[in-house]
Amino acid sequence: MIGSGEPWQEMLAHVWAILPWALAFAVPVAAVGGLMLYVLRRGSLATTMTVLVLIPVLATLSGVLGISGFMFTPALTTMLLVCLLVALVTVPAAIVLGRAIARRSVWEREARERERAAESARRDLVAWISHDLRSPLAGIRAMAEALADGIVSDSDEVTDYATRISGETARLSGMVNDLFELSRITAGALRLTMSAVPLRDVISDAIAAQTVVANQKKVQVLADAQVWPVVAGSDPELTRIVRNLVSNAVRHTPPDGTVAVHVAVDGAEALLAVDDGCGGIPEDEIDRVFEVAFRGTQARTPDRSGGTGGGLGLAIAKGLVEAHQGHIGVRNHGEGCRFEVRLPLAAP
Repeated sequence: MIGSGEPWQEMLAHVWAILPWALAFAVPVAAVGGLMLYVLRRGSLATTMTVLVLIPVLATLSGVLGISGFMFTPALTTMLLVCLLVALVTVPAAIVLGRAIARRSVWEREARERERAAESARRDLVAWISHDLRSPLAGIRAMAEALADGIVSDSDEVTDYATRISGETARLSGMVNDLFELSRITAGALRLTMSAVPLRDVISDAIAAQTVVANQKKVQVLADAQVWPVVAGSDPELTRIVRNLVSNAVRHTPPDGTVAVHVAVDGAEALLAVDDGCGGIPEDEIDRVFEVAFRGTQARTPDRSGGTGGGLGLAIAKGLVEAHQGHIGVRNHGEGCRFEVRLPLAAP
């Protein structure tokens, strides 16, 4: 009878009877789906391991509650206690194991990324060096053939050709020296003879070595310091660092510009800053300045005014600074950029 309400009561009774079973199935499925979605989108490996341990515990707990119809009996209480004890043991173990696996996975991923970056740098280096070697070699070959064939016989022209050959040979020699120095740094074969080195002498020698090129470009090189510190390092390598930075600054500073070398003391470190007038480095390139063979945009491409340029100078400077337990960085500053080097002071 429809009006008596008995069919509806029977239907409700059936629904209530299957509700625990439905909850026993739906709750674990929802928990698994929601937790796995969260882990896949935002979770770390340690979180994943923890979730994988919690899922069976929560599923068991949900199933027990669903089957019992949420009626707390002694058997249910025992089962809940067992679930709690299992969770207390497995969850901390999962966290520890997940962190260990995560650290190893991160280390392996970083190692693969470093290997890919090193391989890319090697390819770039071969490409750049091959290009730079061809230019002077082609010039030397052409001038040598002209002299050998007697095409050039005037004494002044012969002298000019000889001077040009000598200059190109010096460029090649500089590039080979840079490659050798870089190979020592990257192979870990660099051995420094540490001593107390006055930074004033190092900077004076480096600036003097760049005087001819700076005068040719009409670039003024200045050095100033309120105090001249003494650093712990190797004199030849420190001179190479400063010479590379000053040479890079002169090369990228337009005529009638100024390169300034500033020296200061900051705590237990000596601070060396080299300012140029390059016009600044694009933000998307500034992190790549110290990469092997990186030259950047055309505006910062080295010219041929006395430089050996293979795109290795800054990479070598970075390696030598780090070998001295120092730090080197670059940032845009004023009308150009500033290279900053921090080196440990010598023990008093």
